[in-house]
This record gives sequence, C-alpha cells and structure tokens, in this order.
Amino acid sequence: MKFEVQSLEILQRSLKKLEVGFNNLEDLKSDHDYSQIEKILLEVSRRLHNNYPYFHPLYAGQMLKPPHPVARLAYMLSLWINPNNHALDGGKESSAMEKEAVAEIAAMFGWKQFLGHLTGGGTMANMEALWIASREKPGATILISEQAHYTHQRISEVLDLNYELVPCDAAAKMDVEYVKNRLAQGNVGTVVATVGTTGTGSVDPLPEIMELREKYNFRIHADAAYGGYFILTDNLNGPTKAAYECLPLVDSLVVDPHKHGLQPYGCGCILYRDPKVGRYYRHDSPYTYFTSDDLHLGEISLECSRAGAAAVALWATQKLFPLEKKGKFARNLEKSRKAALELYKRLKGDSRFRTIMPPELDIVVWALNGKSTSSISEFSRNFFQKAAQHNLHLALFNYPVSLLENTWEKVDFDTPQLTCIRSCLMKPEHYEWMDKIWEIIDRIA
Repeated sequence: MKFEVQSLEILQRSLKKLEVGFNNLEDLKSDHDYSQIEKILLEVSRRLHNNYPYFHPLYAGQMLKPPHPVARLAYMLSLWINPNNHALDGGKESSAMEKEAVAEIAAMFGWKQFLGHLTGGGTMANMEALWIASREKPGATILISEQAHYTHQRISEVLDLNYELVPCDAAAKMDVEYVKNRLAQGNVGTVVATVGTTGTGSVDPLPEIMELREKYNFRIHADAAYGGYFILTDNLNGPTKAAYECLPLVDSLVVDPHKHGLQPYGCGCILYRDPKVGRYYRHDSPYTYFTSDDLHLGEISLECSRAGAAAVALWATQKLFPLEKKGKFARNLEKSRKAALELYKRLKGDSRFRTIMPPELDIVVWALNGKSTSSISEFSRNFFQKAAQHNLHLALFNYPVSLLENTWEKVDFDTPQLTCIRSCLMKPEHYEWMDKIWEIIDRIA
C-alpha cells in the first residue's frame, strides 16, 4: 500500500473523545447527502491522480515533504471545531497551543524573550519582517541577495520599500565585499540573509555580515524558511555551522514548518528577537478582543483569520518530535543531508555529469556534461522528462552562467542562463533509497 491509512482508526477514536467534551449540548441532526459527498470525493481522488507523487522517495524535485501522520490527524481532528487563531474567542485552546509551539521553535535559536506567531507561509512571514524593518529603519534601503527567494523583491514592491539586489559569489552566497562597499555609501537599514536558498540550498555568510553590523548599525533579517531547522543537526560543514551559530543574534527570522517541520501547507513562522516591535502591530477591533485581557495573536499579526488547525497540528508534531539536538527529528534531518552528500559524491565521480557546488544542506544542483551551456541545458531538460518516465521526479533550475565561469572548464558559455537539474532530498527515506535513485539516473544517462 502506497498511502498510510492505519492512522485513520486513531482519528475515529480521537473524534469520540473530542465529542465527549461537548456532551452538555443538544444533538445535531444532519441532512448531508453522503452518497453525493462520496461521489464527489471519488471524483476528487481521480483528479488528484494527475499530481506528482510528492509523498514518495522517488519524488526528489521541488521542496515538497509529506506531513507526518500526527500532523495530518491533529489537523483533521481540529476541523470538526475549525478554530480561528485571530482572537481567543475564535480559538481559545488552539491559540494557547500556537504560543507553546512557537516558543519551542524560538527555543531552537536560544530565544526565551521574543515576539512571534504562525503565518500562512513564508511569504507572509517575510512580509511582516520587512514591514517591521521599514518601521524600524524608515526610508532606508534593504539589501537582498540575487539568489534570495523572489518573494523579497515582490514584497518590497508591494510595500513600496527601497531595495537593492546584491550579487553572489561562485557558491551562490551573498557577496560580502559588495555588501561592505554598499554599506559604506550609507542609507542601508536591513540586510536579508538567506539560510538555505530555494535554488541551491546555500547559506549566506552570517558571521561576516554580523561583523559589518557592528560598524554600520543595520538590521539583519534571516530568511531561514527552508533551512532553519538544520540548526539542530550535527553534520554541517564548518562555514555553514558558523553561520547557524550566528542565527540567535539576528533581529528577525522566518522558519517554515510546512517545509522541514512535517506540517501540511500552509504554516510559516515569524520571530523577532526584541518583543518591543509589537508596538508596530498595535490596533483595536470593536468586536474580537473581549474574551480575555491576555494578548490575542491577532494583535501581533498582520493576518486576521488564521487556521487554528495549523497550530494544533504543529503542537502535536512537536510533542511527538521535540526540537532537540540528537533527537529523532534532528537525526532525520541529518539523513536528508547524508543523502545529498551521497548523491553529490556519485555525480562528482562520474564524468557524465557536472556539479556546481557541494551541498550545504540537502539540495544538490547538477547537470549532464556537454560542450556548451546551451547543449547542457538541452540535456538537462531531456533528462528531466526521461527521469519522470521512470518515476523519478526531479526539478529544473535556471542558474546564472556568470557564477560558473571561474569554476567550470572546457565549456563554451554561449547563454546567460544554464538550465540544470535540482534535487531536493528532503525526506529521510531518500538516504535509504539512494541506490534506487542512482540506478535510474545511471540508466538514463
């Protein structure tokens, strides 16, 4: 059986226990047409056949990781109530669970005093961070890496913020020398450091950026939407580990539990080291904030209605997998990194392939060998199609040729962009399946 369904029995037993808590209410009569519901759901099932098998280890393309059964079950269980974590009267207990779960995420970075909450995803979380940055440093420019997620440019334009793109070095990291020269010109309020770029998984050089902050007094926002959880692992390389050691010192950071945190979409998290930035969120509502004198999550969030189910699922998952070094959750992340290192080693040792850089986290970017960047791009696109026919699903990624000119030899750089292959080995099962994955790669090549 491809799908895990045994847990549905747990859901039924949990639903019965949930119902006990409302025994003082009169029974409800249902007029639902269950035969029609079933007919529609069977049609939904048929339509969903058209998706890639994101849940399977042979899917190694985009950043898609299946939610853990405990997250699925807790999410579904809460939907019978459908809490809204905007105000306590919309999600009293789920709001408390959100605060506890977010505090556990903050504790990964050593933060005990902080401000934070869940969001609908990394885009909203990063938008709140840049909005706060603009209030703290009004009118100042925001520096963003060219390899940062495109959402930062889009958000800056939506919020009408001044931003500039910073070029990258050969490892797809923010060019610190460029940043230094730009800071010397003045009027830089925030530097966005990416901890795990969505393209290559690269980690920007936080130690060097921290040194510059001492002189130029700017804010540092860490977009750790993809890579944040790797702070728990023990198998990072030296420079990457040094960057993670600096994370507790940034001003704000974003982590996406719906990436490596085993959660269903959408679940992002924004954290601020200084709780006093909450003053920028302050607002009043004529009808939502009367249940309690305690802080409502809606009073520290730009979003209004937010799914309490996301908080319940995250809380339950972190009870099963505590966010601690050497715990099962951390060991599974280490397996994903081991899978990336193993794939990189096999590609690097095979003359049929070209690699771009060693993986810092669990993403490997590679290509078929060729005489020119145009031919390599064509080979990559063909390989992508053939791999899917063998049930191995990869991703394509356009990479600037300018970052390869000093590292790739005997190649005609006849295009500005190179289409290469990107493998996100997010699932711990990828390590056990590496022989099977390599067998398919070898056969096609």
